[in-house]
Amino acid sequence: MSVPAAFLGVVLIWSTTPLAIQWSSEGWGYLFGVSGRMVLGALVCLALLRALKHELPWHRAARHTYLAAAVGIYGAMLSVYWGAQFVPSGLIAVFYGLAPLMTAVMAALWLREQSLTPGKLAGVALAFAGLLTIFGADILLQGKAWAGAMAVLFSVFLHCASAVWIKRIDARLPGLTVSTGSLLICAPPFLLTWWLFDGALPATAPPRAGLAMLYLVVIATAGGFTLYYYLLKHMEASRVGLITLLPPVLALMLGQALNGEHIPHAVWLGCALIVSGLVMHLFVDRWLGRLFAVRVE
Repeated sequence: MSVPAAFLGVVLIWSTTPLAIQWSSEGWGYLFGVSGRMVLGALVCLALLRALKHELPWHRAARHTYLAAAVGIYGAMLSVYWGAQFVPSGLIAVFYGLAPLMTAVMAALWLREQSLTPGKLAGVALAFAGLLTIFGADILLQGKAWAGAMAVLFSVFLHCASAVWIKRIDARLPGLTVSTGSLLICAPPFLLTWWLFDGALPATAPPRAGLAMLYLVVIATAGGFTLYYYLLKHMEASRVGLITLLPPVLALMLGQALNGEHIPHAVWLGCALIVSGLVMHLFVDRWLGRLFAVRVE
């Protein structure tokens, strides 16, 4: 698989996942939704691994990689599913747009990647201004929206920390292998969490929730995680985070069109600032390098 194709696939999946998360929890609660997704996702990944006749290595580096991914999946997914009850689906993708900036800071400190140049720091500052703009919007003053937003931000932090941890281990495992191993590890904790804090089986399965669950299991979990870990293997951690450049805008549009979500102007402005910060983070050093090279010539 080519890296650009995997990159595009993850962008499309991440643009649609926030809305699917909200729909998959309708009628049976977020704990059943996330636990069912991860357990079924583990079974699908295991079936794919066996069908393709791939092995599931269990050497030390592999075990550490599965653990690093599982910790991120468990914490990040629980947080984002809980937060999704109180914030619009599009806002989830906007917050995940901050992932490259968090990843860049962690990669610079943990992996010693050159990801905190002055130009990149300017992009971080611009995106932070966008985050402050969103938190100033009236939409976060309604009910538990503020708490939901903080939960989603915590999910982003765990997601980024897990990615950098995997990159630091550098086991060079295939994406499907990492997805399978990590889901097999975190599926039991998800089931235990559901049993302790809910434990009720749904009496009915709303059609939209069922279809959303199916999409999350097959496409977002088995497909999305596999493509994501494939990219982590072939790209720098700070560049993998740039996947989140497009999903904020696409997810906001999908939320409005398919879920009737009202997005205030302040959120759109904050989203624009975050995306601008990401663009600056990605390109400003290259632009400045070319500009100075032209002047020297």
